[in-house]
Amino acid sequence: MKTRRGFLKAIGLGAGSLLMPGCMAAARQLTPKGGKQSNVVLVMTDDQGYGDLACHGNPDIQTPNLNKLYMQSVRLTDFHVGPTCSPTRAALMTGRYCNRTGVWHTVMGRSLLRKDEVTMGDVFSGAGYRTGIFGKWHLGDNYPFRPQDRGFGEVLIHGGGGVGQTPDYWGNDYFDDTYLHNGSRKKFEGYCTDVWFDRAMKFIEANKNKPFFCYIPTNAPHSPYNVADEYIKPYLDKGLPERQARFYGMITNIDDNMARLMHRLEKLGLEENTILIFMTDNGTSGGGYSAGMRGKKGSEYDGGHRVPCFIRWPRGGLTGPGDIDRLTAHVDLLPTLIELCGLKRPRGVKFDGDSLVPLLMGRDESWPARRTAGWPDRTLITDSQRIEHPEKWRKSAVMTDRWRLVNGTELYDIKADPGQKNNIADGNPSVVEGLREAYEDWWADVSERFDEDCEIIIGSAKENPSRLTCHDWHSVGGIRQAQSSQGAVGQGVQVSGFWAVEVARDGVYEFALRRWPKELDAPINAAVPGGKAISATSARLKIADLDVTKAIPKGAHAVTFGVGLKAGKKHLQTWLTSDGDASWGAYYVYVRRL
Repeated sequence: MKTRRGFLKAIGLGAGSLLMPGCMAAARQLTPKGGKQSNVVLVMTDDQGYGDLACHGNPDIQTPNLNKLYMQSVRLTDFHVGPTCSPTRAALMTGRYCNRTGVWHTVMGRSLLRKDEVTMGDVFSGAGYRTGIFGKWHLGDNYPFRPQDRGFGEVLIHGGGGVGQTPDYWGNDYFDDTYLHNGSRKKFEGYCTDVWFDRAMKFIEANKNKPFFCYIPTNAPHSPYNVADEYIKPYLDKGLPERQARFYGMITNIDDNMARLMHRLEKLGLEENTILIFMTDNGTSGGGYSAGMRGKKGSEYDGGHRVPCFIRWPRGGLTGPGDIDRLTAHVDLLPTLIELCGLKRPRGVKFDGDSLVPLLMGRDESWPARRTAGWPDRTLITDSQRIEHPEKWRKSAVMTDRWRLVNGTELYDIKADPGQKNNIADGNPSVVEGLREAYEDWWADVSERFDEDCEIIIGSAKENPSRLTCHDWHSVGGIRQAQSSQGAVGQGVQVSGFWAVEVARDGVYEFALRRWPKELDAPINAAVPGGKAISATSARLKIADLDVTKAIPKGAHAVTFGVGLKAGKKHLQTWLTSDGDASWGAYYVYVRRL
């Protein structure tokens, strides 16, 4: 089994990596001789749509500090991501379409970023940057998928795709929670978003004399819509429904934190030489003002995947206000940052995105018209699979500067019809044919590894023991999205699925099957506050060709199995079964190589 370090060495990434020849001209242009390399701060919020900003015309929301950044930035006004969380994160981190990276869902083992993908963290750390992540990762909670396995030196995250999901610490509710700090659980005081920004600013200050890449992917304003009353009240006073008031309150809290971040960069003398990017991960989940677009989070229409992207870099001449209206996307940001910062492109990695430096740089009185005139027409594709096995044309959008082909059959002229109300496919058969051909080529390319799983490695020195959760079960028997929720565990939802695992090496392995996580430490059949009791009498473990069952002792918190395993890829599945027909998967399994 090739190690992660060996893999990175093979593609030419290591501390202090030098520039490849193709990057030298850009580096000489953008990086001053003998000067400190530019820093990067990338802020990405969760479930905040294009219309959830006052600067984009929302009449209700209060975002004065993001409005300020908007005026100081170059804005990508036709910038697209995936319609949901993990797919956007995979594409952002790799510069490659999410479908080819193994990530096309948010659960079911399909949110795990293939171990042979090179991330933004790898590229920056390989160039000698200090790297940190503060917030939501959502590309895997076990080795080799964790951020500390993917190029991030300082890590503070919650588990899974949201605070309160099954991989997260039990009972977290956004206030005074327990998070993972460099692999260990630690309790923090304060509101989640405040904690992420507090720790990010400490990281920035500690590394102010070195180049750093600071990634702040907030979990807010993702549900549940929990925030302090002081942020909710102004919107209730406006007469907004409570759900909307809470959602907007979370965004206003983010706005306050952006003010703190920008002030800290200025105070530390880092504002001029820091590339500050603000973006979001998909369309709105809160509803309300849509900026005239059709759809919201999860949608194949523009409202599901067209999002804000503001870029400010005073030293590089990236200051506002200025708009670039050409088609751009999440996959463009990594190649762009590589060129802006003069970093080394990893060998053998084919980016799906392009560097946006030709669009961004060289500003004068004719910018951006002069720059965009030479930018080629391009076709980009996004989709929302959210199933175990991808389906062709499912919830897809083929995009150009002018056109949107939706689900292979609907055609919209996005310049004339930004609300995507008038399907004009029948009147433009040649356009439809051309866009369908582009999709066919794309699908043939990205689908080559759809039959592969992304295995969690157990028994490795990098993570032993491992804590597996039902969040990453693959589909068995019509499994539901409820697998990601602590609430579903509490209610005893009767579902099960298998984990795709790779046994790191031959040995004896201990499997502890639990309904409740260790931090809760409750009996398997017990009810906890807000939950229900179950009546399981036996526990079953199946891995490879081993299939063993044990009785559950009265009051047992776990049932433990010791089995000898050979190294290699396997499926692991568990059941907690009653004397009747009821059966539950063991939602939490702790695996240890002895």
